[in-house]
Parts: sequence; C-alpha cells; structure tokens
Amino acid sequence: MTSNKTVFFVIGTLLIILGFFMLIPYGVQIFYKENSHSFLSSSFITILIGVLFVLANLQEKYQLNLKQTFLFSTFTWISVALFGSIPFILSDLNFSLSDSFFESMSGITTTGSTVITDLDNSPKSILMWRAIMQWLGGVGIIVMAITVLPLLKVGGMQLFKIESSDTPEKILPRASQVAFIIISIYLILTLLCAFFYKILGMNLFDSLAHAMTTIATGGFSTHNESIGYFNNSKIEIIATIFIILGSLPFIAYLKFIKGNKKIFFQDIQIKGLIYLFIFSTFIMFLYLLFNNNNDLIVEKIRIASFNVVSILSGTGYVTNDFSLWGKFPLIFFLFLMFIGGCAGSTACGIKIFRFQLLFLFINNQIKKIIYPNSVFILKYNKQKITDDYMNSVIIFIFAYLFIFILTAMLLSVTGLDFLSSISGAATSISNVGPGLGELIGPNGNFKSIPEVSKWILSFGMLLGRLELFAVLILFVPSFWRD
Repeated sequence: MTSNKTVFFVIGTLLIILGFFMLIPYGVQIFYKENSHSFLSSSFITILIGVLFVLANLQEKYQLNLKQTFLFSTFTWISVALFGSIPFILSDLNFSLSDSFFESMSGITTTGSTVITDLDNSPKSILMWRAIMQWLGGVGIIVMAITVLPLLKVGGMQLFKIESSDTPEKILPRASQVAFIIISIYLILTLLCAFFYKILGMNLFDSLAHAMTTIATGGFSTHNESIGYFNNSKIEIIATIFIILGSLPFIAYLKFIKGNKKIFFQDIQIKGLIYLFIFSTFIMFLYLLFNNNNDLIVEKIRIASFNVVSILSGTGYVTNDFSLWGKFPLIFFLFLMFIGGCAGSTACGIKIFRFQLLFLFINNQIKKIIYPNSVFILKYNKQKITDDYMNSVIIFIFAYLFIFILTAMLLSVTGLDFLSSISGAATSISNVGPGLGELIGPNGNFKSIPEVSKWILSFGMLLGRLELFAVLILFVPSFWRD
C-alpha cells in the first residue's frame, strides 16, 4: 500500500505541473483575444485533482518497488493524456471524448496523428497546447519523473530505463543531476531551433510551436500543409537538422559535456542511424531522379532527405503528399516507420540498436554454421552481449510485429480499408503521425475514422511509447503475485 501511495503522490505532483503548463495557452488566449477561458478552467481542474492526490497520499517515507514502477510509468501517461484532453473537450472544436483523448494521447506520446480538420483556422491556444503536449512527451515527462523521484529518495534511473530503453551510466552521482542536464540540453535545442525558424521567416508563434514539436520528433504543426505551408527550403533544412539532433540519445550529449568529445563518432548506434539516414535518402533520391522530372537534382536531394528523416525519426512532418509518388515510397516509408531513432532519444519505433543487434546475431549464426567448432562472442559498443539480453531483443521485435498485425486486424474489423489499417497500426505503435493512403495519409487526418478505431490507435500509441512490455506486463496476473 505504501508503494501505491508513492505512485499516486508522484502522479498528483505531475498533474499539478501539467496544470501550470496549461496557463501558457491561457496566456495565448488572452493575447489573441480568444473568447474562451477553457484553459483557465482546465488548469484549475487539473491542479485541484493533483493537489487532492498529493494530500491523500502524504506519508513520512516513500517507497517504490519494481511492480509499482511499472504501474507508475503506465498510469502517468494515461493520467497526463486524460487530463491533457480537458482543454479539447472544453474548446469550441466540438470534440467528442474519443477525439479529445486521441488528440491528447497523440500529443503526449509524440505520435502526431490528429483529428483536427482545419489547423489554419483553429484557436491559437489549442495549437500551442498541442505543441506543449508533444514537447512534454518528448522527454519532459521522463525528466520530471526523474526529478521528482529522487526527492522522495526513490531511484529515478530505473524509470528512465523503462521509458527510453537506454541504460544510463552513472556519469553523474545523482539522478537529479542527470535530469537537470538533460532538460537543459532539451531546452537549449528547442530555443535554438525556434531562433533559426524565426530568422528564416516563421512568425514568433509558429517558430515556438514548431520548435517544440521538432525537437520532440512529434510532428504537430499549426498549418494544414505542415512544414510545406512555409514553402521554404531553408526551413526544411533546419527542421531536418534538429529532427536528427532530437533522434540522438540525450545521454550522448551528457557524455559529450562531461569530456567525451568523440562520442558522436564512436557510438555504434549513432553511426548506424546516420548511415541509415544517408542510405535511405540516397535510395529515395534515386527513385525521385527516375520518376520525377519536375524538380532540380538539389531539390530532389532536399525532398528525399527531409521526408526520410521525418518518417524514420517518427516526426511525421510533410512537405509533399508522398502517397502520390507511386507504390515504392509507400512500402519504403512503411518500413522506415518501424525502425525509429536511437534509444534514449525523443524518437520512438523499434530503435536502431535493436536492428543492429539482430544483424549481429544473424551474422553470428551464419559464422557458427560455417565454423561449427569456433566460439564467437557478440559485442556492441565494445560491450559483451549476453544471451539473455539478445533473447530479450528478439522477443521484443517479435512482439512488436505481432502487436502490429493484431492492431491492423482490429482496425480492419472496425471498417478501415487495408492500407489505412496497415499504416494506421504502424503509425500508432511506432508513434509516427500520418498514415498512408487518402484517408489518413499525409494530406488526411483521423477525424472520419470510427470511434472505436481511435481508442484502438490510442492504446497502440501508449504501447509504442512505453515499448510494449511496460504496459503489457500489467495485464499478466502472475506479475501481481507476491
């Protein structure tokens, strides 16, 4: 019971923080003279519930065991998504509960799928709240948790491992120090991105909103045409650069600050991601070269690189309707959706390191067939990979694909067509954003899909953000037995 009190105490604390963040879009409402006080009401409700949670779970000693850590991780995201949906419910958008929760879950999990049909004419406050949700979901929620838990004398590094799949080393003696540096880096990157957006032609509002969703690799935009609205190649280049920066492990930034200046050139995961960016861009460039004669070669390179980086990282920004490019880009981008960025970054998906380990394992098995009497040791970043760890990677990839197929089947039962079901399942568990096809593709949205489909996709987003097992384990009865 003590551990459960800790769970709800910390969730209450995070709700209070979330409630204060709601005052930012309320300021936007005042500035743009929007005839609504929805965010003030939402802030009051969220803070009040948070305070009640805190007061009801006060105690002298706070403890958190492994079971409650998993419980806390899942309940935090559900709670934030639930209370984050209140502004959508109280807005003039006439959202149903399903629409509101879907939009909120899409934001906090940095998915980027939306049910808003006319972003250009939507309230500025709502657009800002969507950006804030993605910014918090990128790394902010994790950092807040890491910051709060040490104050309760509860280790926060384990939680970071659960939610990011990274294995943070004891670079600094306290988790709070790690949290402070990570959020500082996160904030600096966000401000730098906003600065470049502003000087390249965006207004202040758009630059701040897009900077938050760029670093978070979330993809929410303030315009129907996404980044393509600005029709500015320099903005696209800046977006590409900062999306890549957001896709790198934040622990690597910390190591760089602590003196390891070669970390970005030595880390196998980072090198693998960059090589994949380059290779995928080259493949897409060749396709555009032979199938699109309207653009210059330089333009083809820019278009290819931007869309590859956007999809691979799970950001989901678009400049062109790539569904019109032909069949190959659809299959290629569907494959990229699954990969994702680095572990410990704001990106989601299976993560590049798991594919690297899988290829190492396959190569090792081939060597054993050729040289049956030899012993081969798997190493990754000069670290020996144990059989248990390798098995966990293989199981994760299998489970990921199984849940993808199951989600696609469930979506098809609700009435979605084949392409929408397949791409919708992929985009939800990989937290990418736009699907493929006319309905939920780059120029579509999720407004018209059935209500039950939105709940299925929302659950898929949660599974993808917390990497499956942190959520699925809660449904296993044996996990709760003493």
